[in-house]
Formats: sequence, structure tokens, C-alpha cells
Amino acid sequence: MRLIWAIISIFAEEAAILAVCLLVLPRYNINIHIAVVVLIMVAWLVLSVLLYQAGSRALLKHPVNDPEAIIGKQGVVVQEINPQGLVKIQGELWGANSEEKIDVGEKITVIDCTGIKLTVIRSDSQKNS
Repeated sequence: MRLIWAIISIFAEEAAILAVCLLVLPRYNINIHIAVVVLIMVAWLVLSVLLYQAGSRALLKHPVNDPEAIIGKQGVVVQEINPQGLVKIQGELWGANSEEKIDVGEKITVIDCTGIKLTVIRSDSQKNS
């Protein structure tokens, strides 16, 4: 059903582009060559298809419903943790706390979860403990 709706909406968008370029703009003495109109419509079609594909992948991805399920998982820091920051684990961004400063790009391991906030340690710290 999502595909059918996407196709219908793409046709509606293309029709709107065509109507604006051929009916509305000439009323304001703005004339666009038909080749440019076709180029705009093709570009919009390509953009729409790419957005549909990206959106479909995002909708099919299974979110982590239980934050405690990621305890022990490894991830990477995307915003410096000092003492709070952001980490990416299994493709999802999470707020994180740590007792130590951890720089962007460093690997972390989740050791606890409080609500939706994770407590993490530097991955190499865990190996030394």
C-alpha cells in the first residue's frame, strides 16, 4: 500500500510542477523552456525515488524497544562525553553519561541504563579492568 501511495503522490507532484511551469508562471511573464521543465521533473522524480527508498529502509529497521537490551553492546561516540554526550549503537543515537571524558570516534561499551540514558565506558577501559 505504501508503494501505491508513493506512486500516486509522485504523479501528483509531477503534475503540480508541470502546472506551475506551464500555467502559472507564464501569467507573470516567466517563461521556462520545455527542456528545463522536463529536466526539473526528472530531477524531482529521482529525488522522490531516493527519498522513498531511504524512508522504506528506515521504516523496516527494527528499533530497540528495550534500552536494557543494549547493555554490553559496543558503539562509537558521536558527541564528546564530558560527562554527557551522544553515542551511536546499532545505528541509533543515544544520550550517554560517563565518569571519564571520551572523545568523538572512540569505541564505548554500555554498562548500564537509566531510563533512556546510557552509562558507558571506553571499550579499552573494560579490557584493562
